Amino acid sequence: MVTSRIDDLVGRVLGDRYRLTRPLGVGASAHVYVAEDTKLRRKVAVKLLHPALAGEPAFLARFEAEARTVASLRHPNILRLYDSGRDEAGPYLVMELLEGGSLRAILDQGSLLSPGQAAAVGADVARALGHAHRQGLVHRDIKPANLIFDEEGRVYIADFGLARALAEAALTEPTGAVVGTGRYAAPETLSAGHLDAKADVYSLAVVLAEALSGEVPLVGDTPLGTLALRAGVDMPVPEAAGPLTSILEAAGRRDPAERIDAAGLADALSEVSARLPKPAPLALRPPADFDLASADLVDPTEMGSSARLFDDAAPSQAAVDAGDRMPDDAAGGDGQQVRSRRSTRKLLAAAAAVIVLLGGGAVAWAAATGRLAPASHPVPDLVGEPRPQAAAALSRLHLHLSVSSSVYSSRFAAGDVVSQSPSQGRVDEGKTISVVVSLGPAPVRVPDVAGDTKQAAEQALGALGLRYVLAPETSSMSVPAGDVVSSSPSSGTLLPGQSVRIVVSSGKPQVAVPSLAAGTPLSAAQSALQAAGLVPTEVSDYSTTVPKGDVISLSPSSGSEVTVGSQVAVDVSLGPHYVTVPNVAGDSVGSAVQALAADGLGVGGTNGNPINSVTATSPASGTEVLYGSSVTLVTG
Repeated sequence: MVTSRIDDLVGRVLGDRYRLTRPLGVGASAHVYVAEDTKLRRKVAVKLLHPALAGEPAFLARFEAEARTVASLRHPNILRLYDSGRDEAGPYLVMELLEGGSLRAILDQGSLLSPGQAAAVGADVARALGHAHRQGLVHRDIKPANLIFDEEGRVYIADFGLARALAEAALTEPTGAVVGTGRYAAPETLSAGHLDAKADVYSLAVVLAEALSGEVPLVGDTPLGTLALRAGVDMPVPEAAGPLTSILEAAGRRDPAERIDAAGLADALSEVSARLPKPAPLALRPPADFDLASADLVDPTEMGSSARLFDDAAPSQAAVDAGDRMPDDAAGGDGQQVRSRRSTRKLLAAAAAVIVLLGGGAVAWAAATGRLAPASHPVPDLVGEPRPQAAAALSRLHLHLSVSSSVYSSRFAAGDVVSQSPSQGRVDEGKTISVVVSLGPAPVRVPDVAGDTKQAAEQALGALGLRYVLAPETSSMSVPAGDVVSSSPSSGTLLPGQSVRIVVSSGKPQVAVPSLAAGTPLSAAQSALQAAGLVPTEVSDYSTTVPKGDVISLSPSSGSEVTVGSQVAVDVSLGPHYVTVPNVAGDSVGSAVQALAADGLGVGGTNGNPINSVTATSPASGTEVLYGSSVTLVTG
């Protein structure tokens, strides 16, 4: 078969739409290019699969079906698949272009993730896996190279559906069972007829362990050796995992039934991530210019190509030799020769698996498949433990946790275990502990305390276990001082310990008495007082300086702070106060003085003998004089 270099196709337009502009990467089954979508005028990534795959009907059928399914996925951490098609150069996928590099690139430059970074990245990946699993999709090839970052450090899962499509193609399925990347594969890959979602969880646990420590746990000399090794023991968690240890232990169980699922893994990682300090930005390694020196495509029908599905795993020399010894002149020509190679590869892989399993790993394999009597453990006390910690504690003992019900509890926080069954004795590995989980305190109906006194409102809320928060007091025309104007919330339900905000009245508002000058007309004064919310009351006084009917003064005086609705006395002028000089003729001087005083007049002096009777006054009797004026008495 003719091979080609990755740069040979630069400039080619696939599907009359996607112009390949530069190489981005090369793999065993595909080359990746940056391309221009000439229709939408945007950059995309194009994964061009090997032309040899175009001749495999099983692969193409599965490839197109998987592409349709994956294109329907909508999740912020799953790489978007825009389009797919076929070209003379081979089948291709059109994807979202991310240029932050992969987790593989980060690790290859010697950078490791901190527990905080691993928790954040792992939680996003686990959430994306959970979303896909609920749609019935299993990735089957989770590895650092398939975790891609954008320029902001958000992680995306790439190649959903591709591993399954490759597994369906006869030319890439040496055993019919070993699918995906051996260094990250779950132990059940070796024997399971169908891989379920738990296989992705195990692979993610292996990826996180490597990202934290720099080492892939439980790696044998061959892919089959790796899988056999993992079938015998749970995945060891590196010390660098720190606070993630119990979570990775739960995700790295050799038995899928004991393994946490993707949703549970996402929840557990998110919970730990929220408690840890905000991690430093990832040491992203964006793709550099591609090295074309060693970028020639490999014919995937060549013996050993399927081994390249396993990272860094080369085919065994025995397999290569066996492939080289296949007869070139077998019946059916080249097509029959390829089919003969496929059958031979299947036999070799099956034989290798038997040799591995019959060797030193036989006892471990028996334990993993349940052929040895299970161990038992004292039933752990889970009451009061948060559910994730309880599940992790059971998982370490190879026990399962099942939530039978949830109840309200004032004693236990939401999510904590209230009771368990069994609660004592011993239990065999593989068994289930049933627990009742707390929903936290039961909600209470919030009373409307508006109109209550502050003390009564506090007592009503406290009796329900609710707290209260005093807002700044506010004035009110209708609510007396010290009573509650409003509360929030005033209806619905709250959990004990939550707060209700109450606003207490400071009474009616205060207002300044308007400033009115002496001589202001009464009508104008009344209007100004009413506009300020005050009630004018009228009083009258004589004044020689203020015209009759105008304002002399206010009480309280202008500028004083008074309560809205208060009365303000308006002193209105009656004009000058005139009195009539009384007739005191014939009175003694003493009697005349008293009579004048009674009318508000004074005596300014006496003309004549004061012993004699008054004969006249000045001004004369009957004269109108100002109140308080002096009158002179005249005696005979």
